[in-house]
Amino acid sequence: MAKAMGCMDTCLVVMLVVLAAVVAGVGCTTVSYDGRSLILDGERRIVISGSIHYPRSTPEMWPDLINKAKEGGLNAIETYVFWNGHEPRPREYNFEGNYDVVRFFKEIQNAGMYAILRIGPYICVKKMKDANMFAGQGGPIILAQIENEYGYTMLQPNNIQSAHEYIHWCADMANKQNVGVPWIMCQQDNDVPPNVVNTCNGFYCHEWFSNKTSIPKMWTENWTGWYRDWDQPEFRRPTEDIAFAVAMFFQMRGSLQNYYMYHGGTNFGRTAGGPYITTSYDYDAPLDEYGNLRQPKYGHLKELHSVLKSMEKILLHGEYIDTNYGDNVTVTKYTLDGTCACFINNRFDDRDVNVTLDGTTHFLPAWSVSILPDCKTVAFNSAKMKTQTTVMVSKTNMVEQQTEHFKWSWMPENLRPFMTDEKGNFRKNELLEQIVTTTDQSDYLWYRTSLEHKGEGSYVLYVNTTGHELYAFVNGKLVGQQYSPNGNFTFQLKSPAKLHDGKNYISLLSGTMGLRNYGGSFELLPAGIVGGPVKLIDSSGSAIDLSNSSWSYKAGLAGEYRQIYLDKPGYKWRSHNNTIPINRPFTWYKTTFQAPAGEDPVVVDLHGLNKGVAWVNGNNLGRYWASYVAADMPGCHHCDYRGVFKAEVDAQKCLTGCGEPSQQLYHVPRSFLRKGEPNALILFEEAGGDPSEVAVRTVVEGSVCVSAEVGDTVTLSCGARGRTVSSVDVASFGVARGRCGSYGDGGCESKVAYDAFAAACVGKESCTVQVTDAFAGAGCVSGVLTVQATC
Repeated sequence: MAKAMGCMDTCLVVMLVVLAAVVAGVGCTTVSYDGRSLILDGERRIVISGSIHYPRSTPEMWPDLINKAKEGGLNAIETYVFWNGHEPRPREYNFEGNYDVVRFFKEIQNAGMYAILRIGPYICVKKMKDANMFAGQGGPIILAQIENEYGYTMLQPNNIQSAHEYIHWCADMANKQNVGVPWIMCQQDNDVPPNVVNTCNGFYCHEWFSNKTSIPKMWTENWTGWYRDWDQPEFRRPTEDIAFAVAMFFQMRGSLQNYYMYHGGTNFGRTAGGPYITTSYDYDAPLDEYGNLRQPKYGHLKELHSVLKSMEKILLHGEYIDTNYGDNVTVTKYTLDGTCACFINNRFDDRDVNVTLDGTTHFLPAWSVSILPDCKTVAFNSAKMKTQTTVMVSKTNMVEQQTEHFKWSWMPENLRPFMTDEKGNFRKNELLEQIVTTTDQSDYLWYRTSLEHKGEGSYVLYVNTTGHELYAFVNGKLVGQQYSPNGNFTFQLKSPAKLHDGKNYISLLSGTMGLRNYGGSFELLPAGIVGGPVKLIDSSGSAIDLSNSSWSYKAGLAGEYRQIYLDKPGYKWRSHNNTIPINRPFTWYKTTFQAPAGEDPVVVDLHGLNKGVAWVNGNNLGRYWASYVAADMPGCHHCDYRGVFKAEVDAQKCLTGCGEPSQQLYHVPRSFLRKGEPNALILFEEAGGDPSEVAVRTVVEGSVCVSAEVGDTVTLSCGARGRTVSSVDVASFGVARGRCGSYGDGGCESKVAYDAFAAACVGKESCTVQVTDAFAGAGCVSGVLTVQATC
């Protein structure tokens, strides 16, 4: 029998409920907005955010990445929710490991930062509400985004009405969730639904203003670089240009700005966000792929953030006036309660200017913005960097040197079951689309058929495919292989094929390298040998059309089903006198190594390999294509920060890596490694390569450089892992030739400056030196001092 509740029990329950309500209210943040900014707890606030995508790093990395972002002057972290990882198959959910999204937001909250949540309409937000992650619940989330850049899709003429209905449905659905924070949409300029804040994405957003005056100016994606394709060099966005864009944005009434990316990370496994996108998602971000500070980008932007935050009240409450000083030069003055703050911009990309403001003349380099918090003294100029440049290098240490003598074993991929059209999952008298057929559970799909032939015959096997690559086997023999050029995923394989008398087997292995996930109707874009045709063409041009033959289908490879990458007991790895076959397609390789000492980021150097996938201790590092050399493009031969930055096909400057492997180093997070015991590195080499040159390395600071003028106080640092300055290599006034890490003669060497930096820095993790007139010494003219040191 249940016990009756007495008065004492009732009072206790009431007290507990009241106490719980009080506790739940502690730390809650009210979020609203007006035409100037977000309003947090009744105060207009500047928000400087950075994108960090939780699946592109590991939970062990999250606190460090978030704390570095905070130290860099950010007060918010933005991320998408990656539903492809959370629901890999219908009704099968994954919120563990690097997909533990609630843990990620709790780490943001633990750091005392805000969060911006970006979801699609197919993603439920209930998990975040249940975890009290929204600001009104005491959590960090102050904004939520529904849909992403759908405005681009709406520009298609035949889609306008349905797109309008869809985007308004999205907004209505989102607002009914009652999450207690504003909803935003990006790039929705031509059709902004009610109760939604439209935002800007791009390399520059200072000239962008919402078509609604009652909402603040927000920039949800400031692209710090660009993703990299296997056939392209790296797009490096100069630090000065990013600082110029941010300063211009806040000059022109901006209030929220987010770097995309602040840390790009790694596309582990099969998660690369589009065809031919590399495993590295570094994005030239302020924190590199491994979480290191990318200097000077990190430090220069940190200085900018500090200056902007010091002006928060006047920027968000003050009156403002823009004054043009001729073409491409504008002064903006903010005033509030007898105080003022000023911005001066020079938008010329080919000339410096002098601007006189209230009797004081200020020099502005081309393509730069000066910020004067008191309208008198320049606290920051976007083109004048005082932060050091750090050159990161990959190196071996004593533990890693054993990797130069890896002992490899190998195992052939078992192709035999796929060399006939038997034992497939099902049959169809047509050529099917690959993505639907595999349900995207593998990069590979086997198409297999057979035909009877009288006598022997020589043919050309012709296959028309929309797949990314294709291997063709006839009667168990590889007769052809081809991959498509990036961007045009339709090609025709033509391979010689000999048939014998009787039954002949045709086996076609179609492969994909990432799937398109952006643009209008991208889900309808096909892959694989859908529709064909597949033909055998003889010397006279006559063809045997196999397109509507009985085709047997099987997704994946035998090694995937057996999970060879997990190195389970009982697998028969081969090794004979430490020799292995090389340049052999469809081969698995295995070796072991000790974890490198220390805490420096670890990478595996896959030089010598061709194309495949790499695992460490069963953790999928992602696809590799180490043999793919980046194209030579005009932008590889010069980099000038001045002028509009562009990426992809329009890129004309600041590219690196032309003529080099698109990606040679692959990140191995420390949490993947086991200390004090062997770590298994397993490779599936699809196209045929040589693993003899594979090595495990660490990524560390190599050279550090700084440029400064007399009166400046500069800092050199070798990072936070105990590494110290081993030598000072250059201390020169004037323009030293080359770049950081390889400066040569060209300036006026200063012994006084050299001695000062050597005394202050050698043997130290970090050192600070003030540049004085005395550094010039005899024979040198004071100007810009360049210093280079080795860590």
